[in-house]
Amino acid sequence: MARRSDHTRAELEALILAEGHSQMAEKGFARFSAREVAKQIGYSIGTIYNVMGSHDALIMAINGQTFSLWADYLRARLAKPNIDRIVALTTGYFDFARENRNLWMAIYDHRLPAGEAMPDWYTRKRMALTSIVEGEIARALPKVRRTETAALARSLVATVHGHCFFALNGTFEILGERHPLEATLARVRETLRAAGANL
Repeated sequence: MARRSDHTRAELEALILAEGHSQMAEKGFARFSAREVAKQIGYSIGTIYNVMGSHDALIMAINGQTFSLWADYLRARLAKPNIDRIVALTTGYFDFARENRNLWMAIYDHRLPAGEAMPDWYTRKRMALTSIVEGEIARALPKVRRTETAALARSLVATVHGHCFFALNGTFEILGERHPLEATLARVRETLRAAGANL
């Protein structure tokens, strides 16, 4: 086991985040334990909170890393040549959620106490992902409609997220929807075409 003197604060933060992210991926938000993170890296739970600030800060650090991985995942999809970029973006959303279900769900399962604002660095992480969506929507829209990009992006993210969530939790199966991704793509295309996109 490691001792406190074995790592600098920066190294310890990286160690905590790596182990926390790994455990979140394996166990999910409901079964996540900061105490287990401490045990696995050989430090006390007090050290975890001393370095990270609080349990909520630890969860946000883990979720922030997931946002970064998700953004990189989408960028890699969009970097492929000769693709339908809206299809690549939408399927990338679904595929990342399917491949990283516990990490993806943790983003939406975690709630800060009432009245406590998300820190700026976390907002920037989230916006880096949102900006990818906005960029692709702006690219699809005619120039005269691009002022609507941000509002349209919020609406389409809600549409894709809702379909994805229903697909992963089994709700669509109960409702008789056998092709949730195809249904999602149809709704996205309908919305973009209504806004003037030539798809």
